[in-house]
Amino acid sequence: MLTQRLQAALGRAFGEEYAETDPLIRPSHYADHQANVAMSLAKRLGRPPRDVAGAIVEHLDIDDVCEPVEVSGPGFLNLRLRDSWLDSEVAGLAGDERLGVPVEERQVVPIDYSAPNVAKEMHVGHLRTTVVGDALARTLEHLGHDVIRQNHVGDWGTPFGMLIEHLVDVGEDSAEAQQLVTDPNTFYAAARAEFDSDPAFADRARSRVVRLQAGDPDTLRHWNELVDLSKQYFNRIYSTLGVTLTDADLAGESTYNDELAGICDELEATGIATVSDGALCVFLDGYTGREGKPVPLIIRKSDGGYGYGTTDLATIRHRVRDLGADRILYVIGVTQSLHLNMVWDTARKAGWLSDDVEVVHVQIGNVLGEDRKLLRTRSGAPLKLMSLLDDAVAKARSVVDEARPDLPDDVRAEIAPQVGIGAVKYADLSVAHDSEYVFDLDRMVSLTGDTGPYLQYAAARVRSILRSAGDATAGSVVISEPAEHQLALALLGFGDVVVEVGRDLEPHRLCGYLFELAQAFSSFYETCPVLKADDATRSSRLTLCRVTLDVLVTGLGLLGISSPERM
Repeated sequence: MLTQRLQAALGRAFGEEYAETDPLIRPSHYADHQANVAMSLAKRLGRPPRDVAGAIVEHLDIDDVCEPVEVSGPGFLNLRLRDSWLDSEVAGLAGDERLGVPVEERQVVPIDYSAPNVAKEMHVGHLRTTVVGDALARTLEHLGHDVIRQNHVGDWGTPFGMLIEHLVDVGEDSAEAQQLVTDPNTFYAAARAEFDSDPAFADRARSRVVRLQAGDPDTLRHWNELVDLSKQYFNRIYSTLGVTLTDADLAGESTYNDELAGICDELEATGIATVSDGALCVFLDGYTGREGKPVPLIIRKSDGGYGYGTTDLATIRHRVRDLGADRILYVIGVTQSLHLNMVWDTARKAGWLSDDVEVVHVQIGNVLGEDRKLLRTRSGAPLKLMSLLDDAVAKARSVVDEARPDLPDDVRAEIAPQVGIGAVKYADLSVAHDSEYVFDLDRMVSLTGDTGPYLQYAAARVRSILRSAGDATAGSVVISEPAEHQLALALLGFGDVVVEVGRDLEPHRLCGYLFELAQAFSSFYETCPVLKADDATRSSRLTLCRVTLDVLVTGLGLLGISSPERM
């Protein structure tokens, strides 16, 4: 609304050709608004910025929304919203189940995220793609989009001959087979050791690969058993993490196996792919390596096998042609940028990816240890994700035990996973997804500072106030104190932030907003008594409390973080 009114003032002050100028309103969610339009117009008009700002103010019609506008610095317009206007806007939020979040024009949005490997342990490297992808899926769904989760698991290829033969040797019902559910790396390592040490086993494994690719029923049955046992493991991780991926979202490499030969044939027939050193490759303009040599996208190896390039071409063709995608997100490591761009450019050249479909690489940075190197165990192995999550829950339990010894043991046991997992997820999401961060569990589970537990505690504190209020009903909002004003401003920013996250795919913006909101509520709580206020003021402040709780719980929910009833 402020944007439209500023644009109208520009038209009245300088002519209609200026009415569409972007006034560059920059609201903080913890302060009033500031508009930077005079400086951008000053050069076009040949006038000093402050003179331009003064002319805008003369033609500005926002008295019902803002206090008298001030010109500051070289020509900023400072816009302080009226308390009376905030009263009605917050009251509107109280009656709006969407809390100011709009429903956008629907798009079909496949999101590729998580993508572990069958018969292998998920490690800390899978944490970020899983958590970030899930937060984006939740947010885009909340904005009204049709989100299609695509868990592109590694479930096909030459290692499966080795794994199937080992499964046959140990027996499908054996304790060793159950390691696929509890400790996949041990099962994989045993199969690899046998493959490396026993030539007869290695020969059987290679033969099994041929039968797998040929669709041999018995081999496929064993392969399905491997996949089913791994699903149990994946689902244990996803349940612990509280993410929304299910078996129905699995779209592994095997899904596209029957399409790969046809993809190669089509690309070769159209001249997009050519044979080089026995391999079928796509050479694209602009992709060169050392000494200017062209970098190929290999779509069929010299031995006739297929790689990631072929499978990824099949996925994007499927997501556009069959799923009807308007926007496709790939939530994977930053190092995959070159590969993805080559796949996308090849798909465009083949006519499988049109310009009206947006494809985005949501680049994922690394998780580091205290030494600022990739987070690993003391032995140097990748840190198992389940071990990390177990440690987080144990650390959270010690924090909850110390902070709330008055709570029954079973209640503290219920709170600890919510706090521990929430702490890990918030620490990850609160950092720009393409940045690295140091994994510091002590800081993550702290009840103070910019942490998940701090936000969970803020929500629990609001719940405590509302429980103490009993049957008292919320009423109209009347803002009179500075802390109420700041809290109201913060609440009104929620819808804009959710839209920004959906548009720019940056969950850390929502984290930053929720932290500012919790701080605004803390200041309000300290300076504005709720339960001891007179009836009208009490009713107004209870409304502020209830809207704050709704926004905190909804915002944390979009991040995939739960809100304990007590902390």
